[in-house]
Amino acid sequence: MDLPVMPPVKPMLAKAVAKIPPDMHYEAKWDGFRAIVFRDGAETELGSRTGKPLTRYFPELVEALRERLPERCVMDGEILIARRGRLDFDALTERIHPADSRVRMLAERNPASFVAFDMLALADTSLLDVPLGDRRALLVKTLSGVTAPAHVAPATTDRETAQQWFERYEGAGLDGVVAKPLTLPYLPDERAMYKIKHERTADVVVAGYRFHKSGPVVGSLLLGLYDTTGALQHVGVSAAFTMKRRAELVEELEPLRLEDAAGHPWAAWTRESAHESARLPGAPSRWSAKKDPSWVPVRPERVAEVAYDHMENGVRFRHTARFRRWRPDRTAESCTYGQLEEPVGYDLAEILGPPG
Repeated sequence: MDLPVMPPVKPMLAKAVAKIPPDMHYEAKWDGFRAIVFRDGAETELGSRTGKPLTRYFPELVEALRERLPERCVMDGEILIARRGRLDFDALTERIHPADSRVRMLAERNPASFVAFDMLALADTSLLDVPLGDRRALLVKTLSGVTAPAHVAPATTDRETAQQWFERYEGAGLDGVVAKPLTLPYLPDERAMYKIKHERTADVVVAGYRFHKSGPVVGSLLLGLYDTTGALQHVGVSAAFTMKRRAELVEELEPLRLEDAAGHPWAAWTRESAHESARLPGAPSRWSAKKDPSWVPVRPERVAEVAYDHMENGVRFRHTARFRRWRPDRTAESCTYGQLEEPVGYDLAEILGPPG
């Protein structure tokens, strides 16, 4: 491979802001695997956000992009899998598997797509120093008429349209909106863009915690919600605390601390088979195989208000929830899935229209 921009390249990143800023280039924020595609003739490589290759996990996409992209190019975008008209992040994570046979089986069952939103090089020319507005125009021209599973990300310079996307597209599994200055060069691994994400709050049961890697202070709180059968399901964690607050949390939860998990709703967490029928902490995962899954059980009586962006498949927080405050006015039993706001459905196919 011999391109003007060579792998590995870490993609340009975005910093979080509360509102959509004016006078910029706007795109939907995709909930997939960020990927930079390098194609040089028959050679095609998919680079991840960390710079490590994703190529072997998406064989069907490599073949499709080799047929659809320019012979020599570098493009930034997102790898997605859609099921039933919305993005499915779990289906993406299933692809990161050591067995090639399983990867290919999943590729046939749920093929991936690639949404391009930037171009870093074309033929022998690097575009890293070219302003975004010019890169975007070249991207649209280059991929004019491209067919699925390759797409050009919809974009606009109208802030009102971007606000409508923010409000409407969540039902298709999108994260929010990204805003980019039109004069922006491509800056690898720098937070030079802006992301505006959905945020909601929920009251959850704190049913345990993990220690921080630095010592006997809280690393993360384990959060639960009751389902319609009355079972407490593990829905995620809250982990962003100052060291002072981590120590305070240990003291605040000490009266509820249990010697062991016997009698706790998640007592079966050490049995691998138990994770097949319930959401429990410490589930086996190739993402966290080297991490210590142990946790400190507490009586599930304390309620916390947390902020979250959205739910993954309606059963767990997609990202780490953000602790807001204790809710002494709420009972643990009242913390159910029923309180969660469900975004109105929106067909992903309607978003991935022709490039423009």
